Amino acid sequence: TFPATLTYDTLRFADFEDFPETAEPVWILGTEYSALTDKDEIFADVTSRLWFTYRRNFSPIGGTGPTSDNGWGCMLRCGQMIFAQALICRHLGREWRWVNRKQQRDEYYNILNAFLDKKDSYYSIHQIAQMGVGEGKSIGQWYGPNTVAQVLKKLTFFDNWSMLAVHVAMDNTVIIDDISKPFNGYPSGANSSDDMLPWKPLVLLIPLRLGLSEINEAYIKTLKHCFMLPQSLGVIGGKPNSAHYFIGYIGEELIYLDPHTTQPVVEPLEDFLIQDESFHCQHPPCRMRISDLDPSIAVGFFCSTEEDFNDWCNRMRKVRVGNLYLWEATMTIFNALGFSDS
Repeated sequence: TFPATLTYDTLRFADFEDFPETAEPVWILGTEYSALTDKDEIFADVTSRLWFTYRRNFSPIGGTGPTSDNGWGCMLRCGQMIFAQALICRHLGREWRWVNRKQQRDEYYNILNAFLDKKDSYYSIHQIAQMGVGEGKSIGQWYGPNTVAQVLKKLTFFDNWSMLAVHVAMDNTVIIDDISKPFNGYPSGANSSDDMLPWKPLVLLIPLRLGLSEINEAYIKTLKHCFMLPQSLGVIGGKPNSAHYFIGYIGEELIYLDPHTTQPVVEPLEDFLIQDESFHCQHPPCRMRISDLDPSIAVGFFCSTEEDFNDWCNRMRKVRVGNLYLWEATMTIFNALGFSDS
């Protein structure tokens, strides 16, 4: 990882020399690459993810609060990154690529504007920090993966453009009925059997604890598989002062974006355009051994349609190591003893 004192300019022109030369596949958010022949494509994919880092000199949070999130906002920034990836899938598609110094589609600027460091952006550090007070977190306090997932879910109610449905699974449980029927955009009290009611694009966030003080190695193969699914949004995780956004893996290493670089705040230009270079990580991605992952994580998936969600369910039913699953997927109730479809 890079120390927090590095500036964006010092990162810009790094090369790919330290990336593994291996025949093992590289998986990034559901897309497979070759480390030997696809380095340009890997770099383009990583660079196209929105990279949110510590910022300084933004307006005080809450009017009198902090003007920088240095030292406390890394998990909030990781939450922004995984959610921004959901918005990219929603509005631009997984195959969209960012090109430096090129004007992008309007949808891209709308997405980026939703995360700028100002109080009226839907998913700004200001909104997340202030909404977190309702989750028992004071402004400037470090968040865990579950807290940031719950806060992002609440903030989507104000985003009428994206029209997302967000489900945060609890107790290692995905209750499919909660998603496939009353959850998918049906108004409260509506008849969920009415086929005419629309499905809302789904962001599924699953907070997990995969061990006590370190990750249980029995879960590693299954965790890797999550990055292979076409619905993958990646994983957020870490411990205080070291949260990361994990977007893939190669061999026994996770590939991640690191928020621990402090950059100056970016203000929008005229016509809603944004100087966006500092929101894209233009150096080879960071890597760490999977065995060093903190066991407290949240896994994310995006299902644009109900068919996409059913496909995710079918894929997850096949993912297991022995009798271990990362989480239970039940139709109605949590089965603490094993995987259940009934």
